Amino acid sequence: ERPPPSAEPGEPGPAAAGVEPARRLNRRNKQRNKRRQKDEPQAGAGGERGAGPELPGLDSAPSGRSAALRARMEERLLAARFRYINQQLYTCTSREAARLFQSDPEAFDIYHRGFAQQVGRWPENPVHRIVRYLRRRPPSLVVADFGCGDCKIARSVKNKVHCFDLVPLSPLVTVCDMAKVPLAAESVDVAVFCLSLMGTNLQEILEEANRVLKPGGTLMVAEVASRFEDTRAFLNAMAQLGFKSVFKVCPRVSLCWVCWELGNPKKEPTVSGSQSLPLLLRQQ
Repeated sequence: ERPPPSAEPGEPGPAAAGVEPARRLNRRNKQRNKRRQKDEPQAGAGGERGAGPELPGLDSAPSGRSAALRARMEERLLAARFRYINQQLYTCTSREAARLFQSDPEAFDIYHRGFAQQVGRWPENPVHRIVRYLRRRPPSLVVADFGCGDCKIARSVKNKVHCFDLVPLSPLVTVCDMAKVPLAAESVDVAVFCLSLMGTNLQEILEEANRVLKPGGTLMVAEVASRFEDTRAFLNAMAQLGFKSVFKVCPRVSLCWVCWELGNPKKEPTVSGSQSLPLLLRQQ
């Protein structure tokens, strides 16, 4: 058999005819790949293609607005926890209150912060009025501050001030039960209860004030006016504890200020008067 005739010069042979379509296909594939790469999103910050633009995080929100919202939420939470702890203190004895704060020291910090927040809304902090009173008296007078908090009174006057509370917010504080303070009988001239008449054993606490006060000593009480169910009945009950009212300002709103003088000679507390005291003060 004869071999197939060779291609004429200038005409592609069978092999060349098969190569040309392959080249065109290869060029089309390259162009298609370039278009695909151009259309795909670029890699994000994480280095992954197709991840898309990053979503704004929480930190990208306006800082002023988020900070204000967080502050309002914290304030509401603090107020709620303060009210709960405050309710516990009014419905238990001073001994139970001491155990409460010993088992949960953070609770007292929350209570004190909530207390300061509440007092800050009042026209006047009652502690300031007590400080002004003591500054007008001789600095030789010895003072006992029942429920002293951060010891504002002791830090503001020249008098010797014994500071008692359930938790030491200051090195000046002596931690103890308010119904059993570590003082000798008839050893102080002024006893102070500034927004601290609480607990179901008020009679024991006020009898303790009677015990440590000298004859003729002064008992100062600042309390929320709305707590007094019957001011006259309360004063009568205090008289049976041996205290004579010498100054009283009890409006229907705001604070009630009462200053008592302990009899000279002392009058021993009577049981009937002391038992009625917790019933004459509302819980807050």
